[in-house]
Amino acid sequence: MAKIFEIPLYPYTRNPDQDSPKTNRHPVIIVGAGPVGLAAAIDLAQQDIPVVVVDDNDRVSFGSRAICFAKRPLEILDRLGCGEPMVEKGVTWNIGKVFFDDRQTYEFNLLAEDGHKRPAFINLQQYYFEAYLMDRVRVLEAEGKPIEIRGKNKVVSIENNDDHVSLQIDTPDGVYQVEAEWLISCDGAGSPVRQMLGLDFVGRVFEDNFLIADVVMDADFPTERWFWFNPPFNRDQSALLHKQPDGVWRIDLQLGWDIDKAEEKKPENVIRRLKQMLGDEISFDLEWVSIYTFQCRRMEKFRHNRVLFAGDAAHQVSPFGARGANSGIQDSDNLCWKLKLVLDGIAPETLLDTYDDERIYGADENILNSSRSTDFITPKSAVSRQFRDAVLHLAEKHEFARPMVNSGRLSVPCIYSESRLNTPDSTKLPTSTRPGAPAVDAPVNEGWLLDQLNGDFKLLFVGINGESPSVAGIHLDVIEVQPGQNPVFEDRYLGDEDTAIYLIRPDQHIAARWTSYDETEIRNAILRAIGQE
Repeated sequence: MAKIFEIPLYPYTRNPDQDSPKTNRHPVIIVGAGPVGLAAAIDLAQQDIPVVVVDDNDRVSFGSRAICFAKRPLEILDRLGCGEPMVEKGVTWNIGKVFFDDRQTYEFNLLAEDGHKRPAFINLQQYYFEAYLMDRVRVLEAEGKPIEIRGKNKVVSIENNDDHVSLQIDTPDGVYQVEAEWLISCDGAGSPVRQMLGLDFVGRVFEDNFLIADVVMDADFPTERWFWFNPPFNRDQSALLHKQPDGVWRIDLQLGWDIDKAEEKKPENVIRRLKQMLGDEISFDLEWVSIYTFQCRRMEKFRHNRVLFAGDAAHQVSPFGARGANSGIQDSDNLCWKLKLVLDGIAPETLLDTYDDERIYGADENILNSSRSTDFITPKSAVSRQFRDAVLHLAEKHEFARPMVNSGRLSVPCIYSESRLNTPDSTKLPTSTRPGAPAVDAPVNEGWLLDQLNGDFKLLFVGINGESPSVAGIHLDVIEVQPGQNPVFEDRYLGDEDTAIYLIRPDQHIAARWTSYDETEIRNAILRAIGQE
């Protein structure tokens, strides 16, 4: 049986805003204490930006929900101080296998090369993920950092003004009013904040349904992602199997469009389907069951004056590819350093428009890949199905066909190659570390590179000596690396060059790079990266 999980609470307590004779204003209020809201709150509090999180619930979510967390979000969580317990608890995997009918078509390795601190993916139930984020919140509270979580605080009205947001919040003790200089909406796919502002999604809703079942069982399946097209136990449909901690397994079964959801969710019908898949000899218990319909949609804009949307409140994708929670964590990672610079008066408010630009680009990339996956998994015509099945037959023996198989293009970090914050690049340094790309981890200076990049701007000097200029109130720490230490690092950051300089943003994305030192160019690149050029 699964280990009993004690659900962390953030119970309602009366707060000073409720007893104040005037309406108090906070620098940042976040609506939603899910993974994205908590990650954003931690990020801001670590930078000493006071933040209040309000949620109409008072505990972390129940059910596995999101379970696959990719390498890039794990690296972000390391910076937030809670990556290690998640990786320790999670089930690590790099290998995926694809099946067609009753046979394996091929397998793939998502992280075949060495020299990375974090794996391609871990599987971890969302309730653990949120619990570790809450643990980090409690540590920050104990350290005196300006972070507060308010449970049973439900936003019931919102007014988006030129210089602040006004909120009415309902509690067990009644309604109170509060203001925020900036509001971050992380309140999920059904976002009440989005609805109160009269905003909506654009995009596609796919006519199909999938059953999610988390089951507790003792099984000797390997720690891999298994995906079936047209399996014997679910003909003309698909299926997915993932291992989670505590003997819990995630099973997704395609059901089709014209179904009775209430009937399909009945335990006896779920158990019947699972027995067809697992056989009678494997005993299991149901832990959580849900049915979902995919949607690939987003808001037209993520910034609306003083309200900023992130995670599922801003965009939705089908779950194949693990792009939902992973992209939400990247939203908060992109937003928080920009918001700090604006609040500190270092950057203009227009810097926040680049959050819109960069993360809409990321959302569109995710929606494109997710839509393609969905179209391949659930073909909409006889011709499409014939094409898909032909590709699967060919992929079994011919490598050229394997890139065309799409069981969910798995989450990869977004590269902001066209960002206005980048300095144009004319070097012959490796393309993997070009402007817009997240810094690639590598062993260096007796540690890992990303562990040396905290939430500040950094200059990485490789084989070069130089000073770090102070520009617009920003002082950059320098990381110096001498060539000859580690061939993995040099392959990723030097290539065939002898020297290099990288300007790295607080979210660890590369803003500029050069092969020689020029203080004026560095100054200009810093101004560009904070939206002042």
